[in-house]
Amino acid sequence: MKHFYVVFFTFLLFLTRAAQAQLAETFADGNFTQNPAWTGDVGSFVVPNQVLQSNGPAVTGTQLQLVTPCQASTGTTWEFWANLKLATSASNLADVWLLASQADLKSPATKGYFVRLGGTDDEVSLFRKDSARAATVLIDGQNGTLSSTTNNLVRVRVTRSLQGQWTLARDPTGGRNFVAEVATPTDNTHQRSAVVGVSLLYSSANGKNFYFDDISATDPTPPLLTKAVAADARTLDVVFNEAVDPATAAQPAHYRLGTGVGPATATVSALNPAVVRLTFGQDFLSANTLEVRQLADLYGNVATGPLTAAFGGVPVAPRVGELLITEIMADETPVVGLPASEFIELYNPTTKTLSLRGVRLLKPGGGTAAVLPDTARLLPGQYAVVCGATRAGQFAAYGKVYGISNFPSLTNAGDQLVLRGLGGTTLFEITYADTWYRDQRKRNGGWTLEMLDPANYCGSAENWQASQDASGGTPGRRNSVATPNPDRRPPALLGAVALTPTTIRLSFGEKLDSLIASNSALYTLQSSTGVAPAVRQAVPVGPDFRAVDLQLSAALLPSQPLMVAVARATDCVGNASGTLSSASVALPEAAQPGDVVVNEVLFNHNPGGVYFVEVLNRSLRYVNLQGYQLTNQKATGTGAAFISPGAPYVLAPGQLVALTSDAGILQAQYPTSSDAAALLSVAGFPALDNTAGTVYLYDQSNAELDQYDYHKNQQLSLLSTQAGVSLERIRASGPSVASNFHSAAGTVGYATPGRPNSQAQDAVGNGQELTVVPELFTPDDDGQQDFTTLNYQLDQPGYVGSVTVYDALGQLTRRLLRNESLPTTGFVQWDGLDEHGRKAAVGYYLMYVELFRPSGGERREYRKTVVVGARF
Repeated sequence: MKHFYVVFFTFLLFLTRAAQAQLAETFADGNFTQNPAWTGDVGSFVVPNQVLQSNGPAVTGTQLQLVTPCQASTGTTWEFWANLKLATSASNLADVWLLASQADLKSPATKGYFVRLGGTDDEVSLFRKDSARAATVLIDGQNGTLSSTTNNLVRVRVTRSLQGQWTLARDPTGGRNFVAEVATPTDNTHQRSAVVGVSLLYSSANGKNFYFDDISATDPTPPLLTKAVAADARTLDVVFNEAVDPATAAQPAHYRLGTGVGPATATVSALNPAVVRLTFGQDFLSANTLEVRQLADLYGNVATGPLTAAFGGVPVAPRVGELLITEIMADETPVVGLPASEFIELYNPTTKTLSLRGVRLLKPGGGTAAVLPDTARLLPGQYAVVCGATRAGQFAAYGKVYGISNFPSLTNAGDQLVLRGLGGTTLFEITYADTWYRDQRKRNGGWTLEMLDPANYCGSAENWQASQDASGGTPGRRNSVATPNPDRRPPALLGAVALTPTTIRLSFGEKLDSLIASNSALYTLQSSTGVAPAVRQAVPVGPDFRAVDLQLSAALLPSQPLMVAVARATDCVGNASGTLSSASVALPEAAQPGDVVVNEVLFNHNPGGVYFVEVLNRSLRYVNLQGYQLTNQKATGTGAAFISPGAPYVLAPGQLVALTSDAGILQAQYPTSSDAAALLSVAGFPALDNTAGTVYLYDQSNAELDQYDYHKNQQLSLLSTQAGVSLERIRASGPSVASNFHSAAGTVGYATPGRPNSQAQDAVGNGQELTVVPELFTPDDDGQQDFTTLNYQLDQPGYVGSVTVYDALGQLTRRLLRNESLPTTGFVQWDGLDEHGRKAAVGYYLMYVELFRPSGGERREYRKTVVVGARF
């Protein structure tokens, strides 16, 4: 039975604070159906003696609930009186909901906060409930507080400050001598409420043993202005910390900008009563302040004001160069200090607030793009970390974070990343490589790549390097390597290639201004043999715009060279060139067997080095090597390396290129005898046997173009070591056989990748049947006359030949040929060594040549003198 003085006190309290109280239920009217009205399992509750009592069925596991509307959320105090006349346990307890998102407290989707009475530890505790998840303890009350088996009386008070700090206090006598729990956590997870209520769980004997009274929710604090966000150029969403009084909040006179301009309309959101949308008659400035005065919450608490909030101009979609990637974590392990997760950093270098709605992050050809959320925004000068959806929590301490689905996997060695706007415009592109770190230790992982100068956002390797921050990077803040690094160089024309008979692609050394580059009048074709086609259209190639495709008015003829002239090129930061050097171009055609041949092979590299195979176009055709295959197996397959699969690579007549697994290492191996422009890295380059093997070259249709069988015995035997020494083709037009290859000269570093061979020798003509060139040679591996060749031109096919070298005394020195079939034109090489592999002595020697044609019985003999010399 409720005592009169308690009822009277509660009634007076309600009268004096009615304007501030969202809820004050004393059950003094003897019911729960009005003032206020409770809903739920109404048939399982009664109000005897002005106290709410459960009256549920005697069935174990029964759950009962009763709720009433209440929107109190922050700056609120909740109180209630309860008595559980039973032994509490995990299956006999009561939850008193302070904030609940919906009326069905039994639903797993209900969110909010509740006080649990009882449970396993017989305590009074505060819980938070998130949608579809188990409840989380915020304040774990003292165990044994409700330890009676028949009378667990308690009055509870819970307070939530404006800042979200919670306190839980209790009086086990049912009075108001509250004892607070020590824990006072801060939690702002849930800000909105629909109802308060009670939820019961009990066994069969306890259906009538739950009692409640004096349930109140009191908010004595006026509303606070949380933020103001521009929705468009003239619309502002004003967000408060609690629901506001719709009568006052809908009056435009309560709001104005710092400039004195007031809104035309004010509308309280039907979905969230803590949000008011204002519309103005003119556009916002880039920086604004909103003032709010005399605004009330639902309970009559008035914020006299002014409440103020600063906000930027309307969020606008970024344009090219206005949204940048300024930091990349591609290789997160080993961990240095940052979370073990890949991420990128976005930066807004403008004075505008950017809307990132619909901005896509992708790797071209890498699958589904990652899309930033519609609400994503960046203030002027603001940074944001972007990572995978499941990794966002790891970066919470670094500021603004967007965790997005389909975040691309970043390749450690290098990758291409593109930001595209809502309409598909390329906003930013970067193709990074691990060489950009400029630090071998940091290249191995745990450090980010940072941009030096955002104003030079088109820059590549020269505008990036490894972070210098001790943690490994600077996500969400100014880069540790930040420094002015302007680009003052105009773009250079690197080359031209005919993609089709009517399309020529020009390649430039940096990103172009795509609008200027699309002016077809900047490009002309010149021909030395006739009228050249006109340029009909110029199309810059995205997403990096380092290339321009020229559409021609007429088709090109195969292997007929033209010159492409560029009047002016402008990079993406505005540097303009004068007239650029012209580039040669011709429409390539398919190579025939023998057109492209193996020209040089390094099959035994120095420690830490790499293999290479140099190929030569000895035809009169322009040949596109794209998709051609290099292999050390007769049948192409898994062991084949595909040459330049992603882009054309054209060899002009007489041009050569050295293929290798790593062009940078190869150039470092031979710094003075290689040509970096003629070195090409090929993925999957075959491992060459350092004793003997075969190199095959195939076209795109698996037709064999050339093969060369190499062997260590083909090397000059005078070498102290064969490591790092290549075998070079002697005569370009000759066959790919051992006699047409020789060790590269020591004077050029023992290899010439990408350059003419040190041992190259032109074919001898003049119609002579037999000639020796040179007649005096010095086999000292200096690259000058290291061997001599006996060149022959026969009158008809079918000859068999022998060539033997004798010294001045007529003693056998070396057998070069013995009864071998000869083509009509060829040569025989003598490297100055005798039959035992020793260098022949300085002096005169005789080459004795025997020719025999079995079909006709002809027999011929020739003698040619040659001199082995030495340099002093």
